[in-house]
Amino acid sequence: MASGAREKVATGFAFAVIGAIAFSGKAIIVKLAYRYGVDAVTLIMYRMLFALPLFAGMAWWASRGRPPLACRDWLGVLGLGFSGYYLASFLDFAGLAYITASLERLILYLTPTLVLIIGWLLYRKRASRMQLLGTVISYAGVLLVFGHELTLAGADVAWGSALVFLSAVSYAFYLSYSGELVQRLGSLRLVGLATSVACGLCIVQFLLLRPLSAAQVAPEVVWLSLLNAMACTAVPVLLVMMAIERIGAGAAAQAGMVGPMSTILLGVWLLEEPFTLWIVAGTCLVLAGIFVFGRAARAAAD
Repeated sequence: MASGAREKVATGFAFAVIGAIAFSGKAIIVKLAYRYGVDAVTLIMYRMLFALPLFAGMAWWASRGRPPLACRDWLGVLGLGFSGYYLASFLDFAGLAYITASLERLILYLTPTLVLIIGWLLYRKRASRMQLLGTVISYAGVLLVFGHELTLAGADVAWGSALVFLSAVSYAFYLSYSGELVQRLGSLRLVGLATSVACGLCIVQFLLLRPLSAAQVAPEVVWLSLLNAMACTAVPVLLVMMAIERIGAGAAAQAGMVGPMSTILLGVWLLEEPFTLWIVAGTCLVLAGIFVFGRAARAAAD
């Protein structure tokens, strides 16, 4: 491999790893913000308020010189923005009020298996035995950590886990239905438009459900939300896109498997969350299951 090609691959993997770690930091920041008495509706409003200019700029940049969207494309953008970024984000924020950041990240890592299940239910797409094996291993790992947390924190863990799982389901529907629209609009344009829609929905939700006085929060919440919008929302999206451009989606996904482990380490360091053999075992099972699932999916595509 030529030195230029090696440098491109190394840069791609670096972007993918940094992007995955930055994405994982979202849960840590949300948990830190909850310590200041803010609720999910207000917290996600601040995050999306700060992120809106970034995503709107992304949509404008990707739309330059391209034809305007047709009515059906706008309907698709609205639907995907609602399910993939608004609903999934809100359910995730709400669930994090009840469970650890480590368990939240493991549940969200089940998204590829949920896409498979949706494909089977809606389109009767058959799964290979190895894909099913990877799915079973992944769910066993999540159930292991879930059972451990349930014994420590009680019924709230079940409610929080259900909310985060529904967040993963919502995002899986986004992935399942976005393929055709991505081909017509391009990934950067679609992400910019859909996330801008989600930002608007989160702001409107706050205005409908909370008085304006609820926006008066601790300064730490504002700064954490700004950090969340920049370092854990907009920047990772761009990093992962640049990684995919350099090394492909499959390799970027494999490099992104560092995400759950980084969440656990950051949770132990910043949130003083427990670090037990149960969590390590569950995380290893989830990562092993997703690895098996990913290899089987790529083999089936080839």
